[in-house]
Amino acid sequence: MLLGIGVGYIFRKKNLSFISKVITVLIWILLFVLGLEVGSNPQIVSNLGKLGVDAILITVGALLGSITLAALLWKFVNKSKVE
Repeated sequence: MLLGIGVGYIFRKKNLSFISKVITVLIWILLFVLGLEVGSNPQIVSNLGKLGVDAILITVGALLGSITLAALLWKFVNKSKVE
């Protein structure tokens, strides 16, 4: 990471607009390799149903918590504006 910061600092005045495309391609490659790893692991594949249910429960819990806290914050912010 420090090497990347250093290289970025050195090339900060250069036009590096292509970097975002390179990063996108690298992310797709990483996701593909992750999919290969998950698909080739028999333990993960055999427990995919349970993992899916766990993922849905975590997602719903995080979503409900975010909505609840955002609503409370909205009420708190709007209450202090009225006073």
